[in-house]
Amino acid sequence: MLVGQAQKEDFVNEALVRIDGLLHCAVEQEQSAPPAGPLNGKSWLVGSGASGSWAGHEGAIAIRQLDQWSFVMPPDGVQLLNKATGQRISRIGGAWRAPSAPGAVTGGAVIDAEARAAITALIAALRSAGVLPA
Repeated sequence: MLVGQAQKEDFVNEALVRIDGLLHCAVEQEQSAPPAGPLNGKSWLVGSGASGSWAGHEGAIAIRQLDQWSFVMPPDGVQLLNKATGQRISRIGGAWRAPSAPGAVTGGAVIDAEARAAITALIAALRSAGVLPA
């Protein structure tokens, strides 16, 4: 801000909206069109093929504040929680990526049933906690 700058509160308010939207980020869900009757203070992840007032903002976080949309394109490394799926996703290489699920336990010349059961239980627990996709 500059000394004597007119309407400096607009810049401060916009910065606070971005902080509010990105700090401990949790979106309602990913979708391509604005929801009907969105509540202020809620955020959505703009999906591919965005339409309406979201057109051209694919991959951004749409934040509803003061009955208007604010869009933030987060840098790589940002993580968010998708409330609809309960899954955490990360921004990597300019795209949103969910953690990949491990395959079924296989292989080995000697089958250890207890070890396989423990690994399968661990994978199930990680899926249940939302760390791994279902």
